Amino acid sequence: MTAPEAAAEAIRRRMMGRRPEVAITLGSGLGGLADRITDAVRIPYREIPGFHAPSVEGHKGELVVGQLGGKTVLAQSGRFHMYEGYSASESVLPVRTFGVLGINTLIVTNAAGGVNRAFGPGTIMLITDHINLSGRTPLEGPVMAGEQRFPDMTTPYDAELRGLARTVADREGIAMAEGVYLALLGPSYETSAEVRMLAVLGADAVGMSTAVEVIAARARGMRCLGFSTVTNAATGTTTELLSHAEVMEVAGQAGNRVATIIEGVIAAL
Repeated sequence: MTAPEAAAEAIRRRMMGRRPEVAITLGSGLGGLADRITDAVRIPYREIPGFHAPSVEGHKGELVVGQLGGKTVLAQSGRFHMYEGYSASESVLPVRTFGVLGINTLIVTNAAGGVNRAFGPGTIMLITDHINLSGRTPLEGPVMAGEQRFPDMTTPYDAELRGLARTVADREGIAMAEGVYLALLGPSYETSAEVRMLAVLGADAVGMSTAVEVIAARARGMRCLGFSTVTNAATGTTTELLSHAEVMEVAGQAGNRVATIIEGVIAAL
């Protein structure tokens, strides 16, 4: 039995026959969306083979299965990041497990620094594309069962799902920007020179997650939708020093707006 299959089997035993249609990965400070899920079953990571307890504040370390937007969903509250010492393959185990569970739609969220100077703290950015500069890929090595060797990444973030997100945001009166997310390994924040480089490369926001998850999801044929909450201006675009506490505070403030958009998208599926 593969690691994703073993994890999926443990999760099935706890879901009591439920069949989630959508998986949601919650970034730093965005765990409040899980509180919107009703009739919820909470599964601690310690009960799932291969899942690791997150060491980063703002990542609970549990799966939440229940109802959101009239659909059965599974929310991943807490990542285990590559900068914590995990391989790319280990960090995407949840995504691969979701695929084994039969979930074909993945919604990813993250907290990010704003490279685009027009994106102030609290900006919600719909991810249109990404640049993976983490130096890692989850597809290295033997091809996993159910995955493609060379997945097409022309449109990693599903155009139809992005259209639904725009419709929901407009209907709810929620301002939403769009842009390119760039993933670095971390965990240090970027230097001023690095941020200038990232802007030249076409990045609008920068963070330490998401890209490898979407790569793994696309290799399994899953549809992906992504949101960044811009929690701070990136280094060099302001004189303010960066801190994880600031990231958590701003992400928490914007989290309700992100949750409203996601719930609306799920309801429209």
